[in-house]
Amino acid sequence: MPTSKQIHILNGPNLNLLGKRQPEIYGTDTLADVEARCGAIAQAAGFEVSLFQSNFEGGIVEQIHTAREAACAIVINPAAYSHTSVAILDALNTFDGPVYECHISNIHKREAFRHHSYVSGRADGVIAGFGTAGYEMCVRRICETLA
Repeated sequence: MPTSKQIHILNGPNLNLLGKRQPEIYGTDTLADVEARCGAIAQAAGFEVSLFQSNFEGGIVEQIHTAREAACAIVINPAAYSHTSVAILDALNTFDGPVYECHISNIHKREAFRHHSYVSGRADGVIAGFGTAGYEMCVRRICETLA
């Protein structure tokens, strides 16, 4: 595992529309808001965050590969890829540091197809249903455990 103090926050499809898309489910915060709040938490603990979003599975896989050399931990909200992507799971299995899965909505209270997440099989922790505050919870946990 790298000696980096960088936490990679990876986001899947449609999260670029956070704050605009279905605010009744996902709230009004944007990814920029998430990055700013997580960055402040990380900075106070001597860490930094790098936020990435892609609507493409391969882009997320490549960022996980990059994290292998650059990050001490990953927070991932794979969005719809949670329920479909063995490729993302396989990539996460190559990462030696902690991985935390984050979902803005409670996926277990939604449609049945959302109840299973491939990523959960690798995740060291899963947060679902706390809105964008879930990202902050993940970053705090990483800072506490890796400090």
